[in-house]
Order: sequence, then structure tokens, then C-alpha cells
Amino acid sequence: MKRTGTSDYLRGALWLMPLGAVVLALAVGAILTSIDVGPDAPIDPLLFQGTADDARTLLIGISGTMMTVIALVLGLTLVALQLSSTQFSPRLLRYFLRDRVNQAVLSVFVATFVYSTAGLYTVGVNGGERVDDYPRLAVTMAIALLFASLIVLVYFVHHISHSIQIDEIMVGVERTALRIIGQDLPTTGITNGPAPQPPAWAVAVPAYSSGYVQVIHPEKLAERVAEHDLVCVVVPMVGEHLIAGEPLAWLWRPTSDDPAPDIAAIAATVHDAVRIGYERTNEQDVAFGIRQLADIAAKALSPAVNDPYTGMQATEHLAVVLAALATMPLGDQVLTDDGGRLRVFAPGRDFATYVELATGQIRRYGASEPRVLTTLLRALNTVGGFCLDEGRRHDIADAAAMVGEAADHAIVQAGDRNPITDQARDVAARLRR
Repeated sequence: MKRTGTSDYLRGALWLMPLGAVVLALAVGAILTSIDVGPDAPIDPLLFQGTADDARTLLIGISGTMMTVIALVLGLTLVALQLSSTQFSPRLLRYFLRDRVNQAVLSVFVATFVYSTAGLYTVGVNGGERVDDYPRLAVTMAIALLFASLIVLVYFVHHISHSIQIDEIMVGVERTALRIIGQDLPTTGITNGPAPQPPAWAVAVPAYSSGYVQVIHPEKLAERVAEHDLVCVVVPMVGEHLIAGEPLAWLWRPTSDDPAPDIAAIAATVHDAVRIGYERTNEQDVAFGIRQLADIAAKALSPAVNDPYTGMQATEHLAVVLAALATMPLGDQVLTDDGGRLRVFAPGRDFATYVELATGQIRRYGASEPRVLTTLLRALNTVGGFCLDEGRRHDIADAAAMVGEAADHAIVQAGDRNPITDQARDVAARLRR
């Protein structure tokens, strides 16, 4: 779990790839400096033809230029982060920090700067004295890196201008949520029954730190719990917040006559199966992606922004995520041993929870805008067509009925209100049939 947490952090670390580029630039520079290209070599006409002083001046110029470009790139990246945080949602910052293009572009610029600056130690100077010989191949490589940096800079401006567009952001969040649904959601042992209640002799495993539950792997617990003849019930769901010392899981034996479980022997396994971090991540948390899209819609529908069309777009992307969830087994995960006895219980969200999370804020903040409610009803009607389960269709029908109630209370003019209430009534009735 620590390794996966470190891996997730490093994917969003803006410094890791540039650090690797620094090491690579120094290694390439050391290799090319040791290569002596004679005047009869086939590539000699392609190499730098100036003197040692010309080469040093060139490297100094490249180094100074790269410092300016790096400052420009960092400035544009910070502007993109600020725009996404203030205009869309602060929970979108991870989307930009994990952007591989931004990391790669910064790495190219840093590598060019380090390569050119390190070359000043070997070009035109030897033992503290000026010399005429210098590694022409290494200096030529600095020129090639300069042209590569120019191409990358133009592409970076193109990329950053597109990446801050709301359409690009919402598509990225949608793709991430769909990937989690297809790859990370549990599909075995899913149930919607009541959660087992810890008996009086149950013992709590306290949370080892405060933060959000990022990942739960109940399969890591099942074997160890069975060895000790225990039942383990994990308390929080993925994405929920815990305070250090709060019960993370409950452990108990079959009867009160059995000896109490050894918390010291099993706590490390529980902590290894449930990772807690200071922020929510996209590893198993579909609700986090839904929250990001709902936040975009809520901010667009706020009186300070008044951008209902963005709210409608977010609703349409949320419909895609809900349609994918409609076909998946959702709920709590129960793992049993070979004898069918309960060993591990991990809570999960049901379909109704996802529907409320995706539509509740949009319904409340956009209650007075007919176009937003029309889009929301159309999305609910479409998602209902993907629900093969009658209970899930009823969840969608209930959400549609609440849209009609919101319109009935918030829209003043009957000409705007009546079509919404009629449409909501039709959608709810159709889904309940």
C-alpha cells in the first residue's frame, strides 16, 4: 500500500521527470565530451564550426535563454492552475499536476539548461587556462537541444491553451471516472444487504492518521482474518474522512466466550489494506470524479458566474458516468471463507448514492433555470434506459420527480414551469413502468 501510495504521488510530482532529465543531460554531456571527431569524419561538416570562444558564448546564451523560458513555462502552468481552481473547482488541480505534457516540456527545458551550463566547464577551458580545443560534438548537441526546446515551447503554448478549456477538462475527468469504473471497482461479493453490526465484544482498530480513505483492498485482509478466526468490518468507504484514533475497522470472534482478538497482530494488516491520505485520489474513488463534475456545474450555476451552458455540459458528462455505473454491481463488498462464513465486510456506495451525488447540487442550484432542468431530465431519462435493474430505474425516477418538485417551487412563470413539471412526471412514470 505504501508503494502504491508513493507511485500515485510520484505521478503527480512536477519535479520527478525534470530531475531525471537533469541526470540524463549530465550523462549525455559527459559521453559526448569524451568523443573526439576528427576533420576527416563524415559528420564533421554538420558540427559546430566556430572557435572555443564562440562555443562558450553560444552556451552562455543558451543557458540564459533557457532560464527565461523555464520561468515562462512555470508562470503559464501556475496561471492554468489558478484558473482551474477559481473558475472550475479546486479539486481539479491534480488533473493539471499529473499532465504528462507539462512534465515533459519542463524536463526538456531543464535538460537544455543543465546541459549547456555544464558544458561551460569543458569548452575552451582546461586546468584553469584557455585552450583552443573543445568537444565540437557536445556543443552541436546543445544547438540541437535549443531547436528542440523551441519546438516544444510552441507545442506547450498550444497544449496549455487547450488544457484550460472547460470541454477538455470535463472530458479528462469523465475518462478518468470511466477508467476507474472499468478497472478498479470491485465486482465480486457485492451485496446491498444491511451491514453487520459489531457485537458488544468487538474490538476497534483505530485509524493510524487523519485524512481521506484513498484505497481499500479487502482481499488483503481475508486470508489473515481467517487465520485468526475473526470477522473484520471496515467502517469508512473510499473517499470518506477519518480522524486519527477513530475506528477504522471492527474485529470480533464468533462468540463472546472466545478470547479477544490480538489487535497488535492484526492492526498492521488492516492498516496495510486501508490507505489513508491527506487528499482524495482517483484510484478507486468514482465519487471523486463525480464530485469534480458536479462542482464545475455548481460553480457555473452560482450567481457570481451565471454560466448555465457549462452546467448543462457537466450534466451531460455526468450522464455518461452514471450510464456506465448503471450496468455495474454496486454496493458493499462481502468476502467469505471456504465455509461461507463472513470474514471481511467493506462498505461501498449504491447506485442511488451516485445518482444523488451527480444530480442533487445541479437540481438545487439550477432549479430556476428551465434549460438546465430540461437537460437534467433528458440525462436521467437516458441513464434510465441503461438500468436493467428495476430498483435502479426507480432511483432515476425518484431523481426525476425531485427535479419536477424543484421546478414547481423555483420557477415563477407558468410557461417555463409547466413543461418542466410535465416532462419530469412523464420521465418518472415511464421509468417506474
